[in-house]
Amino acid sequence: MSIIDVPIEDHESYRNELASISIDGRRKWIYARQPNGKYTRSRAIVATILLAFLAISPFVKVHGHQFMLLNIMERQFVFFGLPFWPNDFYLVALVFITVVITLVVSTAIVGRIWCGWLCPQTIFLEFIFRRIEWWIDGTPVQQAQRRSGPWNTDRIWRTTLKQSIFFAISFAIANIFLAYLISSDRLLLYITEGPGHHAAILFPLTAFTFVFYAVFARFREQACLIVCPYGRYMSSLVDDNTITVTYDTTRGEHRGKFTKADKEAWHAGQARPEGKGDCVDCHQCVTVCPTGIDIRNGIQLECVACTACIDACDEVMEKVGRPKGLIRYTSATAVKNSVAKVCTTRIKAYVAVWVLLLIAVIVLFSLREMLDVLVLRQEGTTWVKTPQGVANFYRMQIINKSDDELPVELVAVEPANAIITPIESFEVIHGGHIAKGRFIVTIPGADGMQGAMPITISIRSNGREVKSVTTSFIGGSL
Repeated sequence: MSIIDVPIEDHESYRNELASISIDGRRKWIYARQPNGKYTRSRAIVATILLAFLAISPFVKVHGHQFMLLNIMERQFVFFGLPFWPNDFYLVALVFITVVITLVVSTAIVGRIWCGWLCPQTIFLEFIFRRIEWWIDGTPVQQAQRRSGPWNTDRIWRTTLKQSIFFAISFAIANIFLAYLISSDRLLLYITEGPGHHAAILFPLTAFTFVFYAVFARFREQACLIVCPYGRYMSSLVDDNTITVTYDTTRGEHRGKFTKADKEAWHAGQARPEGKGDCVDCHQCVTVCPTGIDIRNGIQLECVACTACIDACDEVMEKVGRPKGLIRYTSATAVKNSVAKVCTTRIKAYVAVWVLLLIAVIVLFSLREMLDVLVLRQEGTTWVKTPQGVANFYRMQIINKSDDELPVELVAVEPANAIITPIESFEVIHGGHIAKGRFIVTIPGADGMQGAMPITISIRSNGREVKSVTTSFIGGSL
């Protein structure tokens, strides 16, 4: 019986439960068959590139900075070798919002392309852990038989080997994850000195290891279905015009088993007998699905757009002599009307917001000052009398955000007769460093001045002003 033969009120009955969880709440373990096809090969290439990037980028240095660093605790962020300092946090927040809007726009246009092609959860599970499982435990049928069978020697050694490898990989992932959070230099130092000297870091490392192990060895697709928020808000972004992995009901129904008469009719260039569609109801699209769904039911929350069903269906269509693409990247509107409608009003609005954010990011990055200066009067002090005049003490912090060494000179602009005397030297600020120090501002003839007055200090490098700072000067008389 095909979906068209089912009463309308029962068409959506499959949405009443998850494919991997029974009605009574028990887990249905997914034994996905290994797919093979152009999309799987393309995803494998993308996965290899992303895995290499993930593993290498924390250990690559660009002008002395880690290529990627996400040290949330110490508010140190480096993206593609470009450091972000605490006063650049607004840029980090804006970039994060832009990434979120990018996901929204891409989901509205092409569905869960992130989940199927780019998500670390999918890449690790499908291209590392599940492949190791196929290598050790064999086919899905063999896995199911072994899991339901007794704990004999064969099952014990296979399970021990598989779980040991899973745990070792999880430990490696946890170390890489820490390299992003605390920097690779610090991680390598901790490894060299041994856990005994850094017991505080051993707990989060162990916790991360067990979390990754639990996710990939046991929780698996449930992380996408239950935990991940993206899969939840995705349903509010997808509509009939979204291009995603879709079963062509107009071509596939009525579905039915492939018979000798069908083969003879198709070889003769004729339609299948009894008005049957191209779907031969082989269930190959279901056996390769990592979340256990039947894509022929329509778009579903559990679908991560991994394209495994496309490759499986194309392989069957090629064997029975029918055109590929019964399951393909398309939209429900295109299936129904044979015409895709992508640029809807909603998509145009999303894209407009995304473009504005992108422009804002580009403009703010281009206006980002490479030298950030903070000048404050020395706390706990007012003024002192010196032979040259009245003097105030100041603290200064200079952040050199560039990669070059910058010579720095402090020049009083207003009043012009003010004298600046450094207490610590600010002659050269190294690239990517913070320099802190103090200096004295003396104004001759300010003995009779009462209260505060503004003063302007010019910070110059190589004879060019890079920053002008206005602060207050307190005068007085004895």
